[in-house]
Amino acid sequence: MARSKTSAAAEPLTWKQRINALRNLPRFFRLVWQTSPGIMLTNTLLRITRSAIPVIILYVGKLIIDEVIQLARAGGKGDLHYIWELVALEFGLALLSDGLARAISLMDSLLGEKFANSTSVRIMAHAARLDLDQFEDSSFYDKLERARQQTNGRTVLLSQVLGQVQDLISMGFLAAGLMAFNPWLILLLLVAVVPAFLGESYFNDRSYALTRSQTTERRELDYLRYLGASDETAKEVKLFGLSGFLIDRFRMLADKFYRDARTLAIKRSAWGTFFALLGSAGYYSAYVVIIFRAIHGSLSIGDLTFLAGSFRQLRSLLEGILTRFTSVSQGAIYLQDLFEFFEIEPRIKPAAHPRPFPRPVKEGFVFENVGFRYLHSERWANRHLSFTLRAGERLALVGENGAGKTTLIKLLTRLYDPTEGRILLDGIDLREYDPDDLRRNIGVIFQDYLRYQMTMAQNIAVGNIGQKEDRALIETAAQQSLADTVVEKLPGRYDQKLGRWFGQGVDLSGGEWQKIALARAYMRDAQLLILDEPTSALDARAEYEVFQRFTELTKGRTAVLISHRFSTVRMADRILVLDKGQLLEIGTHEELLERGGRYAELFHLQARGYR
Repeated sequence: MARSKTSAAAEPLTWKQRINALRNLPRFFRLVWQTSPGIMLTNTLLRITRSAIPVIILYVGKLIIDEVIQLARAGGKGDLHYIWELVALEFGLALLSDGLARAISLMDSLLGEKFANSTSVRIMAHAARLDLDQFEDSSFYDKLERARQQTNGRTVLLSQVLGQVQDLISMGFLAAGLMAFNPWLILLLLVAVVPAFLGESYFNDRSYALTRSQTTERRELDYLRYLGASDETAKEVKLFGLSGFLIDRFRMLADKFYRDARTLAIKRSAWGTFFALLGSAGYYSAYVVIIFRAIHGSLSIGDLTFLAGSFRQLRSLLEGILTRFTSVSQGAIYLQDLFEFFEIEPRIKPAAHPRPFPRPVKEGFVFENVGFRYLHSERWANRHLSFTLRAGERLALVGENGAGKTTLIKLLTRLYDPTEGRILLDGIDLREYDPDDLRRNIGVIFQDYLRYQMTMAQNIAVGNIGQKEDRALIETAAQQSLADTVVEKLPGRYDQKLGRWFGQGVDLSGGEWQKIALARAYMRDAQLLILDEPTSALDARAEYEVFQRFTELTKGRTAVLISHRFSTVRMADRILVLDKGQLLEIGTHEELLERGGRYAELFHLQARGYR
């Protein structure tokens, strides 16, 4: 596997990139607003309210101290109601601040959860629109993985941006009070804080660059984790003794990530300590100035506490704002990963005025010099395919592994569009039909069908998910595919959870799973039926029974059958032989045997094994 760029090769972010990344925030907040306008508005109002409380508490504290000193000078004589009113006011403000903080935290949590769920749904919905060959591109998978990572991580960005606005308002109040006494303190504050901000910004850049450069290898790490601890891989891992190999590869990658992270963390900690010392020096320099003025009578003790508290909080807020700015701009750059994924458009799109699928199909499908080449590949998967699949005909595809049989099926179902040539349905280019309507009229069971960790009924219903509540149809499909014999063994029958991923789940044999996959084909009243190795996992008796029912299933329908078993292939009306993606010969079983070509060679080779 090609090694990804390391942290040393990763380029840090420029300030121009940071500023440009902030342009992603309006779009981000539109998404958040669409998630829940009510929670978003409430959260904003709560934060604005809380932002004014710090300066009010400091000012009330100043009044209390000045009043206490005045009463002390008077020997404790005077009206005490005023000071107790101030104390009660400060107490009330403290309670209000705490209550608002908890309410804001609640709003952040609720909004973050809703946004994460909403974004996950958007990603799933958008992924469903994209083309199959896009999922077969590793660079696409990197984008998809980074988009997935944004579903939870960006809820933190939401809190950060709202917190930024809240702190800026608080700073405005505190800075106004501080400048009224001594504007030079603001300059001293900037000198104390800006170096720390620049240092934090630099190391955030390095962290972002490191994380992004490791995307591909981290996907490999997750894959190794899955291989090393999965019910689907445990058998081969044990039999082939793969655990040591997988663990060594995992450890090598994990140790590399640790070393890169450790190097960055050590540098960040060392420079962070130095900048923190500078900040403390700036703060105490300002503190000395305030104390000096208080000693010489320019300020009251209350003013001293107000200014010291204001400067301390301003320093803390400014540090937080500057540091958070680097996180916000970095988060805004990460948002680009999410938006870039949403901007990926499928190449297979409906026509401006799509035609409905013909009911019934009258002429059939015609391949006219069809060729297909995968993205970024120089090799043609299929080429120069010209043949007709007549309406109501059963056509078998034969060829060695890699001959292009499954690719041809994907072209027929318009999971791919031809790179060259065209496919006609009843004389009309397949691109002119509505893709969704086309697929609703095609029933396909691929050899690598999925084993859903769901109930038996749901596993069958995926063949026509719109009828998932039609139990009668599900049971009929099970009977036709012989999956009802599997149901009889299950304690929960059609409501039995299959697979071992969840509690009370029951796993099945390969043949039993294949009967369930076949039942999906019976769920759909399809005009074109495609079966890719439909009986590869069945025993001889089950295979014979399935074929008897397969004859009934394909009656009056167009069917395409892929199989390496010539006992299966002989059921077809015609047989198409592929070699290296090209049509080698086509005809009936008898015609092809008489020609003595590739089909006859393969047939006799297989027959020899049964003698």
